[in-house]
Amino acid sequence: MKNFTYHQPTTLQQALPLLETEWGKVELLAGGTDLLDRQKEYISQPERVVSLTALEGDFRKVIGFGPNHVVIGAGVKLADIAESQLLGAFPALTAAAGAIAGPQIRNMGTLGGSLCQRNRCWYFRDEHVQCLLKGGRKCFAQEGENQYHAIFTTGHPCVIVHPSTLAPPLIALGATAQIVGPKGLREMPVEQLFQAPVKDSQREHTLAPNEILVSVRVAPPVPLRNASYEVKHRETSEWPLVQAAVAFALDGKTARNVRIVLGHVAPTPVVSAGAAKALEGKEVTEATATAAGEAACEGARPLSQNAYKVQLLKVAVKRAVLTAAGAKRYWEE
Repeated sequence: MKNFTYHQPTTLQQALPLLETEWGKVELLAGGTDLLDRQKEYISQPERVVSLTALEGDFRKVIGFGPNHVVIGAGVKLADIAESQLLGAFPALTAAAGAIAGPQIRNMGTLGGSLCQRNRCWYFRDEHVQCLLKGGRKCFAQEGENQYHAIFTTGHPCVIVHPSTLAPPLIALGATAQIVGPKGLREMPVEQLFQAPVKDSQREHTLAPNEILVSVRVAPPVPLRNASYEVKHRETSEWPLVQAAVAFALDGKTARNVRIVLGHVAPTPVVSAGAAKALEGKEVTEATATAAGEAACEGARPLSQNAYKVQLLKVAVKRAVLTAAGAKRYWEE
């Protein structure tokens, strides 16, 4: 690991001047479950590491409840999200948090770290491979080992999948991110927090190098049925092969305001308008849930080794929809 200077500011006013206007020289440290691995692998070699663990202010490490909203500090541990009172209103989020890695990681990793982590492509993580995201000219996964990569590949020179399991449910729930930088506080929909990087000067998120994500606010206008469903190789210590997060209001038996977000199938979380349209205004049944799963896969262009993900995604969407509607989870019997 390259030597670096360690800073542990106690306020945002102390932290922000330590950041740079370009990526690479400075890295932020929250739980460290991603950054420390990247440093040991010589993927990230910062001159300074700025720890956020001592920042004062409840917004960093507390879940705050209002009359019609909840604010989750970026420093809140994944385990606390999974086990919190959020379970009643936002099972999509708590279920996703509770399925991440294992207990040790969930008690170290944070909301902010989950949303801002780097991708897990093995070519990117190999210090000897100069891929697009490390200044090279080629995405080696396009023609190489790509069984865990994107299936929505049109227009994407780099075919990573976005690694955050919390992003899809937050997007489905219409959450907004609060960000602090040199110009003060700004907000944006979580959906706009992500981008598909194609060069080493970009990240998987749209934050500037001198900005810090401080919290996420979830405030749906009406109560929403919601759920997240993942398909994994194993129950623990695995990133999902595919994920579907859904949210909708029920008008009697009819689904309204449907949002369906796909995870781990593209360089960013995918808001599937087609899947939402297949369910909008219809009664939630086995047939309409199946139709939503079929529609979610429209436009998929799998790579040479990951076409299996298309069927997994159909199933994930169907089961997420049925779970959100309160149907019996017959697939667990």
